Amino acid sequence: MPKLTIHGETREYEKGTTFEEIAREYQPQYENQIVAVVYGTRIRELMKKVDRDEELSFITTADEIGNNTYTRTALMMLVKAVRDVSGHVPAFTKIEYKIGNAYYCSIRGDFKVTEAFAESVQQRMQDMVDDHLSITKKGYPLADAIEIFKKEGMDDKVRLLRYRRSSEVNIYKMDGFSDYYYGYMLPNTCYVKWFKVEKYHDGLLLHLPSRKHPDQITESEPREKLFNEMVRSSTWGEMMGIDTVGDLNDAVVSGDFNDLMLVQEALQERRIGEIAKKIYERKDVRFVMIAGPSSSGKTSFANRLSIQLRTYGLHPHPISIDNYFVNREFTPLNEDGSYNFECLEALDVEQFNQDMVDLLAGKTVEMPYFNFVTGKREMNGDFMKLNPGDVLVIEGIHGLNEKMSHSLPAESKFKIYISALTTLSVDAHNRIPTTDGRLLRRIVRDARTRGATAKHTIAMWDSVRRGEEQNIFPYQEGADEMFNSAQIYELAVLKQYAEPLLFAIKPGEPEYFEAKRLLKFLDYFVAVDSAALPKNSLTREFVGGSCFKV
Repeated sequence: MPKLTIHGETREYEKGTTFEEIAREYQPQYENQIVAVVYGTRIRELMKKVDRDEELSFITTADEIGNNTYTRTALMMLVKAVRDVSGHVPAFTKIEYKIGNAYYCSIRGDFKVTEAFAESVQQRMQDMVDDHLSITKKGYPLADAIEIFKKEGMDDKVRLLRYRRSSEVNIYKMDGFSDYYYGYMLPNTCYVKWFKVEKYHDGLLLHLPSRKHPDQITESEPREKLFNEMVRSSTWGEMMGIDTVGDLNDAVVSGDFNDLMLVQEALQERRIGEIAKKIYERKDVRFVMIAGPSSSGKTSFANRLSIQLRTYGLHPHPISIDNYFVNREFTPLNEDGSYNFECLEALDVEQFNQDMVDLLAGKTVEMPYFNFVTGKREMNGDFMKLNPGDVLVIEGIHGLNEKMSHSLPAESKFKIYISALTTLSVDAHNRIPTTDGRLLRRIVRDARTRGATAKHTIAMWDSVRRGEEQNIFPYQEGADEMFNSAQIYELAVLKQYAEPLLFAIKPGEPEYFEAKRLLKFLDYFVAVDSAALPKNSLTREFVGGSCFKV
């Protein structure tokens, strides 16, 4: 009988006992629902079985892996529910974007999505929960898996699997429905207790719990500007014939990558030009405020926007809000005693406002420079005066927060939110989280510019994201314009840089599971050489070779 060490105590279990049975024993000790386990150095789904002596710990919905497992299972239920409700009418569901704590799903079929249809999908999902439908997992030879998905009409998965190196594919089944998912799943529909389906635009919005509140639905405020920007990028992808990773791989191996890359770059440049024109047409604008989360390409975007502004006769001047950091000894601290550089109080807001007001009044101002080595703000004789046609292009995480620029007239500011809003999907039912794209960007850039390991970047990522959720995302809908910096081909380029860095993280290290997940994710892509990228490409900010100082 295998011996399992749980909470420091060793217990014997029959070989073949499922982790779900063991989780039921320990569930009363946990506030949140147990949805997976760590078995030695590997994560295991609850439907898996004990087969050897090992240490065992539990993953709940309050953990990121657990929350993603819950989400993935709920999405599979939604896809099945749409099929069931649509009946004989063929319906194709695509998991498109995450909007707050909800997932937007487009529905393609010979019918319109109505409120009544959404209510029927909600009820069908609830029936699944009540019926305690089992979800099973089985490995199939690659050729057999491809045939299964051909019969299911899932051509996107067929294209994806053509590039799979492994000879076996894990397929999940629920109530006669077969599907493939990148990541862990729950063993039964009864675990998915909290969800809400509603009609949104031409599709459905599935509201799910967040990690912070894993046992309740947290509905987000409408984010129409974000949604519209995602739709714009999806339209670009459809125009280029690139909707999924399988499509991208097809373009790479067929020799069409260069044309694809040039079209993507041209589309982004056109979009930057449109934003520059709007700034020019608002004659009172003197301050362009740019904000976005980590690794969104703010610096490259600011430089490219500045070039476009110059084509309208304007004279842009870059300013980094980081130069207004308070001296290190006055920086607020986190609960663990580390410096909190993300909060507004880490900046000298009043000095920033005074300097900007003085510039707006035509005064000459000595601009500060923050020395990150000494942790001190310095004055090095960098004087500035606003002349006719001058525009300040100000970049920083608090750029959209009105408190940051409270003294400046509203008409003098033009606010831009930038983020890498990945709209490329692994396949129709496996979206690529925008945070994954940004994390890979940062891993590659930090290694190149700071000599940081992937282990270090991953370790600090949770803290970075918490800062973004507090200081950036709440203000994004207040932007005058949004810009999506994600490039449809970039993950195929980042792959060759990120993989060696991720392989350096060893089993047993806290960041190992995340590194392993990202490596599995990158394995879907056919790699592309970065040599062909234009010097001003946003991707160059991360892989190197940019014509800008980034």
